[in-house]
Amino acid sequence: MPHLARRLFALPQDLEGAAQSWLEHGERTPRAARFASSVVLLRDSPNGLETWLGYRPGSSPLGVLAFPGGSLDPADDDAMGWLGPSPQHWAEQMGTDDVGLARRHVVGAIRELFEETGVLLAGPDMSSTVEATSTPEWMRARIAVADQEKTLAQVLGKRGLSLRTDLLKSLVNWRSPDFAHRRFDTRYFAATVPLGQEPSLLEGKGVWGRWVNAAHVVQERNTSALGDEAGQENTVGRPLGELLVPGSEIMLEKMAAANGCIAYLSYKRKPHVYQPTLVEEDGKLMLEVEAAKTVAGDHQRER
Repeated sequence: MPHLARRLFALPQDLEGAAQSWLEHGERTPRAARFASSVVLLRDSPNGLETWLGYRPGSSPLGVLAFPGGSLDPADDDAMGWLGPSPQHWAEQMGTDDVGLARRHVVGAIRELFEETGVLLAGPDMSSTVEATSTPEWMRARIAVADQEKTLAQVLGKRGLSLRTDLLKSLVNWRSPDFAHRRFDTRYFAATVPLGQEPSLLEGKGVWGRWVNAAHVVQERNTSALGDEAGQENTVGRPLGELLVPGSEIMLEKMAAANGCIAYLSYKRKPHVYQPTLVEEDGKLMLEVEAAKTVAGDHQRER
């Protein structure tokens, strides 16, 4: 296990009320966390790794800006074509004995990625993936899945496609802080974009999303550059720490330090649950995370 260091992160504005109430009323039983999956989409560029970030309206437990993802759905249990590592293998990768839940997380990850970006990790066989998923027909399929009018299993079955689970890589498990009103227990995965596909926003739902250079975003973390570009009422003028949950920020740091997609994806990760806790530093509420130090010269104390 890499050396774990104490890291401090800004408490997002939309969590301040919940944090205060948690402290004032004494710690109570945390609200149940909903299971969620998220996919870190990656590509190489001449200036280092790039990843796809999108704006999330409302107070999403994944952050104001986040990787594609969301909570698991009952239809993620449906039978569908499956290529690549077995659910049993995924359960081992994730460090869980619950094979059904591991399978749901994998299906949920592929479904959420498809809904939010149109990138579809599926194909007719192990040697190919579906191409050109940016047609109006595919957009209609995305909207139908997002609105729960159709299931991913129906969309794939109709086209003779199976999930390509070999195109996913298990990353880490993050849980929302205990005091949060909406809590996710999120499994993060990584994937590169299959040949002939390109992410796009979901018609009528997507607000802002684009490829960002991980190193640039990390370098500019104390500026409001990314928030200003997203251009939303709750992003303009805000630094990175107020837009991303700590997990996303730490993953961006690791991408910034990685020497390309292959190096990032082949890094050996042990199953570990990360969860921010509420601490008071110099009279200010902050989130504390025990996380591996990755960046040379990185200050343990954030902001």
